[in-house]
Order: sequence, then structure tokens, then C-alpha cells
Amino acid sequence: MSSPPSLRDLYIDPTQTWAFAPPNPPQNATITSPTPPTAPSAPAAPAYQWSTRPSHNSIFDLSPSLDLSEPTGINAAQLFKAFVASAVLQYTSNAIAMPWEVGKLLLQVQWVPRDAGEPEPLYAEDDHEEALSDDDDSAEDSYFADPNATPTNRPPTTRARVDEQGYVIRRSVLEEGTRPEYIIPVGSADGVWGMMKRVGRFRSEGWLALWKGQLTSCITEVLSVTLQPMINGFLQSLFFPSMSPFHQPPIILPVASHLITGFLLSPLDLVRTRLIVQSFTTRYRRYSGPIDAFRQILRDEGGLWGMYLHPHLLIPTLLDNGLQPIVSLALPGMLTSYFGWGHITEDTHPIGWGMAELGSSCVGLLGTLPIETIRRRLQVQVRGTAAPLRGCVELRPAPYNGVVDAFWHILTEERSDLPITRSARPRRLSSKGKEKATEEKGEEYQSWFRNTGVGQLYRGRGMRLGASVIVFGLALIGGGEDTDGGWAEI
Repeated sequence: MSSPPSLRDLYIDPTQTWAFAPPNPPQNATITSPTPPTAPSAPAAPAYQWSTRPSHNSIFDLSPSLDLSEPTGINAAQLFKAFVASAVLQYTSNAIAMPWEVGKLLLQVQWVPRDAGEPEPLYAEDDHEEALSDDDDSAEDSYFADPNATPTNRPPTTRARVDEQGYVIRRSVLEEGTRPEYIIPVGSADGVWGMMKRVGRFRSEGWLALWKGQLTSCITEVLSVTLQPMINGFLQSLFFPSMSPFHQPPIILPVASHLITGFLLSPLDLVRTRLIVQSFTTRYRRYSGPIDAFRQILRDEGGLWGMYLHPHLLIPTLLDNGLQPIVSLALPGMLTSYFGWGHITEDTHPIGWGMAELGSSCVGLLGTLPIETIRRRLQVQVRGTAAPLRGCVELRPAPYNGVVDAFWHILTEERSDLPITRSARPRRLSSKGKEKATEEKGEEYQSWFRNTGVGQLYRGRGMRLGASVIVFGLALIGGGEDTDGGWAEI
């Protein structure tokens, strides 16, 4: 009897467990020849089994020797070292970006009134001319005067106005004599880098002041990165429990998770803003640290109810934390569909999608920066029985009455042409030189930024645009290295 040419196609391994259904044993088969006993069939495998591989954790990447699959367990010493390394890495990365954040925040809260210019003249030129004419009329009397006597005919000076307690009232924010020693001169910096240099060189601040609020900022960022995915997963399991992991959740879930996270951490953000704006000098410092600031705000400004639900804090918090995730998550897709690039996705066209994200971040600054500026200004002003904060920059003396009121007053009462330049000598006014003063005023170049506060709403835009470009460049350089990154939640 001839044998078949090959048995490769007829062989079936009974120990395979990947088959979706076990082979059916033959029924009513006739035994024609003795056969060896067969092994019992393997139990049927399930249709699909989820992988039990632990989720990705950046802490264990710092110590690869931490293997969860070993039966001996985790080495406590190595785990502690991994946590310490992760904390140091997070604190260091936050410390690198902190000076730019401090400069941007101080520019946002700095009050630059529209009438900020030259201080009022100390004396009038007409009075000086009249004094000279009196000297000419009394030339004969001066012939018999003592030449060594102190001259008494001086230009009359304008007396400074004082309040009921005898303190001199400031006539202009540019006056050097009446400006407090802890306030940086208004209008001396036009950008984030300029404000950083101004803070470092100012005698009441110094270079260490660029890291004010560093610990609070780091804690806020760590808690935000930890809580947001947890809240997002909870919302997804609550409203869409049967959703497949291969399907992207609706955009409302990540937006809501960012909004809830920002609301929960809003007291920390309030403390961080106060610590950055207050004077770095111990004599004028209000809060000694984040715990002391939190305690004083609880005591003087309405407790937790005032920190969370006061309208001046709640409304800008919801607007800020709700608008930013919408811009970062929904705007790139809207831009690609508007320009007819609906086929561009992050997986198929990473470069095109990166350009869409860069454009959305630049366009989104038109709405996010004004809201952030208004929120910072409302965080600086105190409520309840608390005394006004002594900031290292010029703050508005009168408080704002809400988001709309702050937006309107910034536009109508402030100027945007920074830095403000001033002449060395005060201007002198005279009735005979009105024509000359008019000509000088006409020759002086006046930008439209001098009469509007639009620029005050967009302080720090250059830093934000530069950061977006840097992120886009890093994505282009390192985007092709991770070829199998898997699906990640937003």
C-alpha cells in the first residue's frame, strides 16, 4: 500500500489552545483496525481573553528591576528610590519653566492706567517769568542788598497733596517719590523675558523671586496629572460602561474631567497666584508659605465656600478650565474638517495632525489668554475682612466686580504700549509756549495701543506661541521612534 506524499496538511495538534472551537469527535464511526488509545480532548478555550499585563507606569520605568510578575513581590527599597526619582524629576522640570510662568503672571496682573505718563509739573513757567520780572523792577533795591545773603526769589513750587493722616497722595504711578519701595516701576517691561530681568535686578525681589510658588505649582501639577485620568475613567464607566476600549469616548468626557479637576484644585491655584504676586521682601510679605496662605484665606475670606463658590472665583475657574481642553481636543479636528482635510488623523498623518494642533493652539490663544488674565486679576484682589495684598507690581486700587466688569475696565482704562518711556525733565507749561507744546504733541508718535487695553489681555502670548512651536518640533523629531505605542486615553 502506497503512503501519501506528505502528512503536513493532515496533522492537527490537539494541545493548541488558540482555536476558537475544539474539533468535534467523530460519531458512529466504524472501527476497522486497532488503533492506539487517544489522549482526552483539551477543554474548550474562550473566544477571547483580555491581557493581564499591568498598565504602563512611568515610575517603574525609572527602575526596571521592579518586576511585578515575580512571586517574591516588590523590593520596598527600590520602589522608594523610584518614587523619589520621579518626584525629583517632576520638581526639576517644573523648576525650569517656573521663571517664565512668574514673569507671565506678573505681566497679567500688572495695572497700567491710560493716564500713566509724565508726572504733574512741579512749577509753572508763568510763575517763573513773573518772578524774573519782579527781580528786574527791584534792581535798585538789590544794589544795597547783602551779596552773601541767600536769595529769596525762587520759583514757587506746588505743594504735594496729603490725605487726612498726612500721607502724600500719589498723582501718577510713575512718580518715584511716592512709589512704594516694594513695587516694580510700572511699564518697565514689555514681555515675559523683560519682566524676568526686571524682577531679578529689582532690589526688593532678586533672582530667587523667580521661583516664588514653586512647591505649590509642582503639587498642583502632580495632582492634576493624577486626578484627571481617574475622573475620566470614572465618568466613562459611569455613563458608557459597555463601550469597547477600541472606541474613542465622546469629547464631553475628557472636557468634563479637566473641568472637574480644575475646580477641585482651584484653591491651590489661588494660593499659588497670591504667593507669586506678593512682595518677596520679608517686611511686606503677607504669607510665609502655602500652608499659611491657605489658613489666612480660610479665616478672612469666607472659608472653603468662599474659595470654591465665590462668583469672582467660580465663574473664571469654570471658563478657564472648560475652554482650554475644548481648544486642545476639539479645535484640531474642526480645523482639519474646515479646510477639507477630514482624512488627516494622528495615526495616518502625524505631521499634518501636528500642524493642525499647532494652528489650533495659536488660534485658541485668542480666547484662552483673556480669560486667564481676568482670572488672575480676580484671584489677586482679596475679599471679606482681609487687608489688600501688597504686590510686587502695580495692582488696581479699586476691585473688579466680576468677569465682565474686569474685561470692560481693562479695555477702557488701561494702555498697551509697553515699555513706557519718559523724559528726564518734567514738562513746563506756559501761556506763551502753547503753540510749541502743541507742535511737540503733534510730532510725537502715538500708537493706538496707547488708548486701549487690548494688549493687556494678551500678555505672555509670545511665550505661549514659542512653547507651541517647541512642542511641535519635538513631536517631529521623536514622533517616528514609537512605532507601536498603542491606544492611549486622552
